[in-house]
Amino acid sequence: MVVAMSFQTLYNLADAIWVSGRGPDSLSAVGFTFPFFFLAMALANGIGIGGGAAISRRIGADDRIGADKVAAHSIISSLILGGITCIVMLLLLPYAMEFMGATESALQLSIAYSRIIFLGSLFLFFNASAVSILRSEGDAKRAMVAMAVGGVVNIILDPIFIYVLEMGVSGAAIATLLSMFLTTLLTFYWLFIQKKTFVIFRFKGFRFDGHILYDIGRVGLPATVSQMSMSLMAFLLTTIIATVGGTIGVAVYTSGWRIVSIATLPMLGVASAVTAVTGAAYGASEFRKARTAYFYALRTGVSIELVLAVIVVVFAPQITWIFTWSEESQMLVPELEKFLRIAWVLLPTTPFGMLSSGLFQGTGKGIFALTATLIRTIVFTVPFAWILGVYLDWGLNGVWIGIAAAGLAYIPVVFGWACRYLKGLMRMESVDAKLEGSTPA
Repeated sequence: MVVAMSFQTLYNLADAIWVSGRGPDSLSAVGFTFPFFFLAMALANGIGIGGGAAISRRIGADDRIGADKVAAHSIISSLILGGITCIVMLLLLPYAMEFMGATESALQLSIAYSRIIFLGSLFLFFNASAVSILRSEGDAKRAMVAMAVGGVVNIILDPIFIYVLEMGVSGAAIATLLSMFLTTLLTFYWLFIQKKTFVIFRFKGFRFDGHILYDIGRVGLPATVSQMSMSLMAFLLTTIIATVGGTIGVAVYTSGWRIVSIATLPMLGVASAVTAVTGAAYGASEFRKARTAYFYALRTGVSIELVLAVIVVVFAPQITWIFTWSEESQMLVPELEKFLRIAWVLLPTTPFGMLSSGLFQGTGKGIFALTATLIRTIVFTVPFAWILGVYLDWGLNGVWIGIAAAGLAYIPVVFGWACRYLKGLMRMESVDAKLEGSTPA
């Protein structure tokens, strides 16, 4: 998931940078589409994560036939859900974007961009499952190569379709569609033609097995809901921003949030490590090691993000230029610089949420991780942005300050929860040690 999210962030960043040269309306088209694309990605990753975890468990149990069945279920389920997602999005997106507050010009560009993007839903869903199957077998290298190839191709094709072929924002969507298709071709070749994988795909006489679907869903569903909550947050924030700042506000948010996402990418890797290390320590009932790993990762993560926050503040004008290099986007400069000089506060707060979720996931508390994400996105971020931006009528400044303030307010909640959870584990370890010591030799 870390690899997929990392390269998907780069896809979105590439689109935002190149499309910015076409002006605020084109850039806002990417912004209006993003919540829905993130929703589709959440569904795709959910099936992939659940299927990959189920395959790993069967490989560990030396159940090859079971692993083959899960792989077939994962691929077929992803294609069915991808087809449904494509149809639903194509039918509903125009109405949803109009509800969000897209102006007439931005709405037409948003529809043109999103329709092309969602024609690739089958590619998106297939890729998520295929890459997860490779990772479940321990083949992380090919999984990363598949995503990297798609990302690099997207970055190369964007300027060609947008400017050389003069296709504008539709060209950016075509570039993304082709990059996803290339990743599909690569993974399809590895899985079904080259066949150098542990699992063997057996589709002849295929029937859905309720137990396998449950096994995929019990891991994939919490991951899906967690990512869906972030999609909902993006939808609500975009609606609020369009209300107070119009197309300019959405364009600034589209660019600024990509910068924040890139700056927090290191925490995805650190959180993944926390999940692995704390999971191993928890399984061995060595809870002190889990605590040590969590606090060490937290200190490291905060230090990294503080450095990145300083870079964002100091080089805000240069970073802003990347997204406002054309004459058509010069009007975004003041507001985007303002966003960066406020949003840097979010960076050092990010490790508390991500690493606490990593701790909960590693120790088998997936519901805790999901609840923590819901608290951050729905309980804190959206209300803070609405109160300061709309209710108090502070406009875009209020929205940016609200997002930053929500990050700060969230720290004592999630960090306190993690510390209390670890304290409970320490008590369990102490009780176990006393019981062990009192057992006659």
